[in-house]
Amino acid sequence: MSSNQSNSSIMPESVSRTLGLDAQRNNILAAKIVADILKTTLGPKGMDKMLVDSSGNITVTNDGVTILEEMEIDHPAAKMMVEVAKTQELEIGDGTTTATVIAGKLLENAEKLIEKKIHPTAIIKGYRLAATRALSILEEIAVVIEDKKTLNQIAMTAMTGKEAEGNKEKLAEIIVGAVEQVASGKIVDQEDIKIEKVREEGTHKSELIHGVVLNKERVNTDMPSKVNNAKILLLDFPLEIKSPESETRISVSTPEQLERFIESEEQYLKQLTTIIVASGANVVFCQKGIDDLTQYYLAKEKILACRRIPKSDMEKLSRATSAKRISNPHEISPEQLGSAALVEEIKKGEDSLMFVRGCKNPKAVTILIRGSTIHSMDEIERAVKDGLGDVIAAIKSDKIVAGGGAVEIEVARRLRNFARTIEGREQLAIEEFAAALETIPEALAENAGLDPIDILAELKRLHEKGLSNHGLNLFTDKIEDTILSGIVEPLKIKTQAITAATEFATMILRIDDVLISKSKSPQDFSPTLSED
Repeated sequence: MSSNQSNSSIMPESVSRTLGLDAQRNNILAAKIVADILKTTLGPKGMDKMLVDSSGNITVTNDGVTILEEMEIDHPAAKMMVEVAKTQELEIGDGTTTATVIAGKLLENAEKLIEKKIHPTAIIKGYRLAATRALSILEEIAVVIEDKKTLNQIAMTAMTGKEAEGNKEKLAEIIVGAVEQVASGKIVDQEDIKIEKVREEGTHKSELIHGVVLNKERVNTDMPSKVNNAKILLLDFPLEIKSPESETRISVSTPEQLERFIESEEQYLKQLTTIIVASGANVVFCQKGIDDLTQYYLAKEKILACRRIPKSDMEKLSRATSAKRISNPHEISPEQLGSAALVEEIKKGEDSLMFVRGCKNPKAVTILIRGSTIHSMDEIERAVKDGLGDVIAAIKSDKIVAGGGAVEIEVARRLRNFARTIEGREQLAIEEFAAALETIPEALAENAGLDPIDILAELKRLHEKGLSNHGLNLFTDKIEDTILSGIVEPLKIKTQAITAATEFATMILRIDDVLISKSKSPQDFSPTLSED
């Protein structure tokens, strides 16, 4: 009985099955296509992609994970490839294109070995040996960070080739300043760095706010729009009458009873305001609602108030101003207040922003991005996030490697030497792993309009002579010591990219049977690519 006959006898007709070599080829082709899409975006001279969704929203970017998230990918192996990029983004915040391109090349090279009748198990073993050795080589050649200047170089390298490149020096200073402000030793939480965008001409006017910027306005125009020497109160209970959780009826038989009932509500709200005033607070940020009557009482006392502040922003306000978040009116006291040099509402067109500036030693800060268009600001935000991820990764590991493809060439060279010490077919897999790493400098050269074959040959020659930090400086289109040129990347980016790419490639190579239900045939998932 053939496999198709056995398949039809135990599974419904809506389930299709792809077996053996066909399944492997189909999966590898899908991964190669995803890698090829991203390959042209790599490096400072990489191109951008324009993505238009079904609603007509436009995204212009060369950020790997953004491209993959916006694309409507249907093939199961390609979807798994997207997870590689997402893992890299989650762990580091940058290097998604590198991880994806290496993963695609690992599978492409594995296909050559499969066609030579080498079993996937041998390839997987070889790849794992190569990955383990590559990680130890990276540790050997990594350089310890010496000063703040290196962190600035890391941030600038991360933003090179993106919309932010024209102002990368200014943005790098902002990024490093933000990270150093919220860092506690080597522990840095990127959530403590808020990014807010303002549509205003000039990215060069972007700034680091030692405090928090809220996309909010004061609740009452009679309140002051500016408060110096602010004493800040954070409330996560409503400054209004609570609505009963269940349906409640109140019987009122006389006008006097109704009047007393209304007065009791007013008295409660007035009492709340009295407690706030007595604490010395002159700025109130409330996570819940603020009643109109409470607004009136607060305005009379010249207290600035904002309502319905998101929980995440309340946490940042607490870390920036040292104010305690209060859940009970009876806990309000001067000791619970935070401080800031200035709280000010600034209108930008139809929008209003609330600035909380000049906090003493804040553990939460805001990067205010200014740009002329929504699309440019979005791309600058992605570049800043990449820079933040790189700087944070560098601080955590305290080590960097040479950029411009130098580290990939050096690791590939040493892996080939390592391969000669391994017996059996795994040696061939290690050599193909080394070749996959070389696709990074190859893509950098190709995207810059240089001859990738000549560049690779020259890089290999120099590295054989012991010049292990020599890579491509695409600002001068020359091969030079990239560490001296300030083109550096955190060690963690490379180790994570190699780990994620290897795990994905080995997982795909282990698949020899694909069953697809929901009335979709293998042809529905046949990967195709049409790209100018």
